[in-house]
Amino acid sequence: MHSPTPFPPRDPALAGFDPQRLAEAVAFAEAQDSPFPRDILAHLEAGYFEPAPDNEVLGNTAPRGAPNGLILREGALVTRWGDTRQVDMTFSVAKSYLALLAGLALGDGLIGSLDAPVSASVADPAFSGPRNGTITWRMLLQQTSEWEGTLFGKAERIDRGRDLKREGSGPKGIDRPLQSPGTYWEYNDVRVNALSLALLHRFRRPLPEVFAERIMAPIGGSQDWRWEGYRTSFVEIGGQRLPSVSGGGHWGGGVFTHAEDQARIGQLMLQDGVWEGRRLLPEGWVAACTTPCALNADYGLLWWLNGQGRYPGASRASFLAQGAGGNVIWIDPEHRIVAVFRWLDPAALPEVLARVTAALD
Repeated sequence: MHSPTPFPPRDPALAGFDPQRLAEAVAFAEAQDSPFPRDILAHLEAGYFEPAPDNEVLGNTAPRGAPNGLILREGALVTRWGDTRQVDMTFSVAKSYLALLAGLALGDGLIGSLDAPVSASVADPAFSGPRNGTITWRMLLQQTSEWEGTLFGKAERIDRGRDLKREGSGPKGIDRPLQSPGTYWEYNDVRVNALSLALLHRFRRPLPEVFAERIMAPIGGSQDWRWEGYRTSFVEIGGQRLPSVSGGGHWGGGVFTHAEDQARIGQLMLQDGVWEGRRLLPEGWVAACTTPCALNADYGLLWWLNGQGRYPGASRASFLAQGAGGNVIWIDPEHRIVAVFRWLDPAALPEVLARVTAALD
């Protein structure tokens, strides 16, 4: 397989870190193993996200490895721990990848405006009717669409009332009354899959192919990663049977990748979508992704934000791609830091970010 282009190494002291404090921060991170068991399939089938029958796994899964990660400053590798080429599931980190593809579609003119109804350019039953026909691209990207229905065998009702602070223990799947599209924020994996389907219709080719060609190849990524959907998520477009990928691993599928490739995605975002002088993402797209949603100031376009101080010890300019089980890409534009954490106990993330930030001289 084609390996990722290695990052140039830099001594922590020359990169502006106190080496001892950084080493202590890394040791702390490495010791905070995720509560997710190694057998991911068994974990999902046991009803971690929801009870049967709604928890039926429709896509591939993989057992997870040990915690690992790396930290870059100004594009140079300052430190790493564990096996940073260990390919694992990433869960909702894939949502942030979809945001990059939406930016490409906008830049290509495949989406005229984020505020245009999806139904104006996508002829699919998923976007028809008085409710779903009015939903815009921005609503899907901000998770405010209130899209209603069943897609690839999963009803959006499953994720209604989802509380991200109480995953695995809180009630959800409640039949709460839906609000008007664009007026209510809710983290809902089926609705993200609807966005993926809409983007597939606009590109008219599998999204992983577009991602490989337009993002991963130009930034020196590997070929170790894959992005999958469900056995139920094949659709016919232009006479071709194409896979519609999922925005996470909730029911299997999603992005399987390693920390080094994820760090390159983070570095691309840090560099405003430009890589070695070549603009890969449209001008202004990173700013759009990191602009707070009016209904949830902690969220942009499928990226998490720190402007409200969710992570008090990290820069307020920070933004993150985050997936269940402790899978994180952290970008700190103020300090030119990109870090990837794999299988870090989510409860420890605030302290890890604070310790790394405090290790700066």
